[in-house]
Amino acid sequence: MKIGFDILGGDFAPNNCLDGAILALKELPKNVKLVLIGDSEMAQNYFKSHQTDPDQFEYFHTTELIEMGDHPTKAFSQKPNSSISLGFKLLKEQKINVFASAGNTGAMLVGSMFTVKAIPGVIRPCITSILPKENGGFGLLLDVGINADCKPDVLYQFGILGSIFAKEVYKIPNPKVGLLNIGVEPEKGNLVTQAAYTMMKDSKDFNFIGNIEGRDLFTNKLDVVVCEGFVGNVVLKTAETFYDMLKARNNSNEYFDRFNYELYGGTPVLGINSNVIIGHGVSSALAFKNMMLLSKEVVEAKLNDKIKKIFDND
Repeated sequence: MKIGFDILGGDFAPNNCLDGAILALKELPKNVKLVLIGDSEMAQNYFKSHQTDPDQFEYFHTTELIEMGDHPTKAFSQKPNSSISLGFKLLKEQKINVFASAGNTGAMLVGSMFTVKAIPGVIRPCITSILPKENGGFGLLLDVGINADCKPDVLYQFGILGSIFAKEVYKIPNPKVGLLNIGVEPEKGNLVTQAAYTMMKDSKDFNFIGNIEGRDLFTNKLDVVVCEGFVGNVVLKTAETFYDMLKARNNSNEYFDRFNYELYGGTPVLGINSNVIIGHGVSSALAFKNMMLLSKEVVEAKLNDKIKKIFDND
């Protein structure tokens, strides 16, 4: 297995990326190779200065990057030698099994949609976030930002995508899928959630438990929460804020410590023809290490093959 890793992506690249690669190297099995995409000479010198053998990695050299402020579509086409563009080229040519980056999220999505493309039948690919539960487990929230407005059939597909991800990668049996709403009654919500509920209530594609409210998000009532990206992003940022506030006050809480994004590394783009992992722009070395471990798990789970199989049968 080869994991393509953008070492120019993120607010604190390349040092955090390279430190994360060193940490990941200690935990990944020998049959997994990290392919570093970026300034290879700089990376090799960095490894030597940190008592790490540079020959343990593979390299694809470039010094061009898509900046966080660049327009995603324009930058992807105008910077063909950028680390993100090169990563997707390697992915399309099957020289790597997965591509991971904490760089420009928009450019990562453009690459996903126009290079490896959506799985036939998938209307809108999406991304997820972890929801730590009070009982020690966790659930998934999707979408969390790339689809601000969704039609009911898109929300229905999120139920399918989230259920497969929860089952295959996180080994949650028969995941319970809930639709985030302002009340549990079928008639509650706006026109989109009302119509989505009607589509989901008799679903044979996933285990739908009905509408859920904000108070249910971190309970054992559900495993997968479906919502529009606008709503999901607000929920995600609000949850992250509680962790940041506690940390700023030098308070530690066993439960709220699990809201630390570093523990999860990133999220796969669900519903595309290959494996793409998107990380937080401010990723630390620990976050990058966990991004590499998640990349391995997603490839081993053959997640996209299982999503394709479901949509081929529709």
